[in-house]
Amino acid sequence: MKPRNAFVWMLCSATLAACSSMSGAGAAPAKVADGVLTGPNGMTLYTFDKDVADAGKSVCNGPCAANWPPLAVMDGERASGAYSVITRDDGTRQWAFQGKPLYYWTQDQKPGDKTGDGVNKLWRTAKP
Repeated sequence: MKPRNAFVWMLCSATLAACSSMSGAGAAPAKVADGVLTGPNGMTLYTFDKDVADAGKSVCNGPCAANWPPLAVMDGERASGAYSVITRDDGTRQWAFQGKPLYYWTQDQKPGDKTGDGVNKLWRTAKP
């Protein structure tokens, strides 16, 4: 292969790899911002001390989930790496990080807010 053709091939391969990583299949459902995990909307994610790691379920349901909405798994998204998927009591699917389900806090108003950290001494910002 000529050097120019090799460069074009590498560029095309890199572009295809980048596009496939953005498809949702295997892409991380959260990002790290200011030392904590955030959802696709930039809002801080939390874990609940009453959830048992790797139990495959959430104990925050009903009124709890109204205040602490789960980070939902969208169609086509699949677990990979430190991220797993659990099925909630209502049948919906939720992301977990290192076996702990991830939640938003309804009192956070904008990306960067961390007002849920320490609520009832049971809620913690999710950290990588």
